Amino acid sequence: MMLNKYPLWKNLLIVLLLALAVVYSIPNLYPPDPAIQITPSRAGAEISERSLERIRAHLTENNIEFFGEEVTGGTVLFRLADNEQQLPAKDKIQRMLGDDFVVALNRAPTTPQWLLDMGAGPMTLGLDLSGGVHFLMEVDMEGYMKGQMKNYQAEVKRLLREENLKYRRVTVEDNTLRISFKTEELQDKADSFLGREMKDFRATTVSNTSNDVILALTVQKVKDLQNYAVKQNLTTIRNRVNELGVAEPLVQRQGANRIVVQLPGVQDTATAKKVLGKAANLSFRLEAEPDASRFSSEEYSFRSNEFRSARVEKKEIISGDRVTNAQPSFDENGQPQVNISLDSTGASIMAKVTRKSIKRRMAVLFIEQKPTTRYVMKDGKEVAVTKYTETRGIISLATIQSQLGSSFRITGLEPAEASELALLLRAGALAAPMYFVEERTVGPSLGKDNIEQGVTSVLVGLALVLIFMMVFYRVFGFFANVALLFNLVILLALMSLIGATLTLPGIAGIVLTVGMAVDANVLIFSRIREELNAGRSPQHAINEGYNRAFVTIFDANITTLIVAVILFGVGTGPVKGFAVTLSLGIITSMFTSIVLTRALVNFTYGGRRITSLSIGGINKRDENDSVMTAEETK
Repeated sequence: MMLNKYPLWKNLLIVLLLALAVVYSIPNLYPPDPAIQITPSRAGAEISERSLERIRAHLTENNIEFFGEEVTGGTVLFRLADNEQQLPAKDKIQRMLGDDFVVALNRAPTTPQWLLDMGAGPMTLGLDLSGGVHFLMEVDMEGYMKGQMKNYQAEVKRLLREENLKYRRVTVEDNTLRISFKTEELQDKADSFLGREMKDFRATTVSNTSNDVILALTVQKVKDLQNYAVKQNLTTIRNRVNELGVAEPLVQRQGANRIVVQLPGVQDTATAKKVLGKAANLSFRLEAEPDASRFSSEEYSFRSNEFRSARVEKKEIISGDRVTNAQPSFDENGQPQVNISLDSTGASIMAKVTRKSIKRRMAVLFIEQKPTTRYVMKDGKEVAVTKYTETRGIISLATIQSQLGSSFRITGLEPAEASELALLLRAGALAAPMYFVEERTVGPSLGKDNIEQGVTSVLVGLALVLIFMMVFYRVFGFFANVALLFNLVILLALMSLIGATLTLPGIAGIVLTVGMAVDANVLIFSRIREELNAGRSPQHAINEGYNRAFVTIFDANITTLIVAVILFGVGTGPVKGFAVTLSLGIITSMFTSIVLTRALVNFTYGGRRITSLSIGGINKRDENDSVMTAEETK
């Protein structure tokens, strides 16, 4: 049997894998351009040509060099010549356009189209390298508590009606409810009844002409409600970030009522800002009867036509909280729609109500928080603060033809609105309104310095390893160096394909991979030398060297891989970035150091009679030994 020869199919497969790795790593040679993205704050709107002219003139007046203007639907992208001009350009344009538009930083891709058509794209860089976006969001506790007290107000009214305790009025005063009665007897009964039913309140009576009962929310309950609001918003924000597909984001609580969001390597910060802070929800309600009183019904305009309105019942059938899934699609006429799935409770309520309301119309009320930005002075600096005000509009008013169940569809939306609504419903509703306290990015110069220093460390480490291998292992060292270079190429290609984020600790993982990648070859080459010194022929020495060193190499790498997986599982942020590159580096180095170098050795030495190997070494052989050893092979 001929030793050290790969079959043709295996050689072709190796060449194919290397070619694909080169293709999918090439996009990393095309860094994105710094850019400013301008998006209307209302879905479906577009930027007028007059607004574009104002933006161009404003950039020119402020000596901000731009090029490559791109208009896609309602979004405009201006590529800038300098990273340092991104922040000044954003601030100036946002001030000029006001709250009608969202102005955000962006990174415009420069990858050639033929690579994009193949599904190739550059790696996503982490916040410490390319910038990304840092948001500091604050929960509007005042607005949240007002909403909770309104719910309690409605609950108290219901309980008193069911108990036949007639009251004059129920008013909200901060975190207390004041209930007025006609007589002192009713006051005493209500005090006793509400004390039993409303466990989260302290009930006290006030002796005055109104015979009032005061229900004060306990301090512990206030803390619990506020804590729930922050935790629920934290969960919702995380879900929304996941829906945006951002790699390795950071979403964590800060203090009592703030949430920090870091989105490294995002491509569309305008959409991120809109989706993260938007407290959008749905409310399903029946259309009010013609003789319905104004106390039991409300009138709302249609989102598609503000001059058209309808009166709907105040009583809600279900809200968007009961939605388990929402997917945008198109109906048979090509009109956008959102396919809704409800949980079991929501489906039961919907079925019960619609069964009794055949031929009546049901409205889908869209509730959202619209942003309003104002600039305030903080620590001597002007800071943009974005608050949200609630708006409501009808997006659909359709006749109930039959009983509805757990699945149905909503129509009457624009395509962009349908996609956005589906995303928000899938991610969940915010428990409380939020506003942006701070929006900033890691300075472009810092990211540039980090990248340059990281690349320098990789190149220095790589150069030292290449020199060492060539000096100590001659031709075999050259094979190891070729494999090492392809190891880096394959690693970059894999990280690009899976959408991994490269961080500064990730670069440290690559540097470590460079050193680890040649470990296997050092073991293999040392084993080959030993076999030569033991009297083996060159072909048998090569074969035994690779075969016997494999077990040791596999054991060493598998233990390191297990540690890397554990780091990824329990670590966060920087630790995960290191674990990703380390894990992938172990896998790629196993392939290149064993399979690729073996292919190069086989191509050079395999399948023919040889008397020497250029593998270095300083061992002496016995004069009577008829087999050449390492010293003679130099």
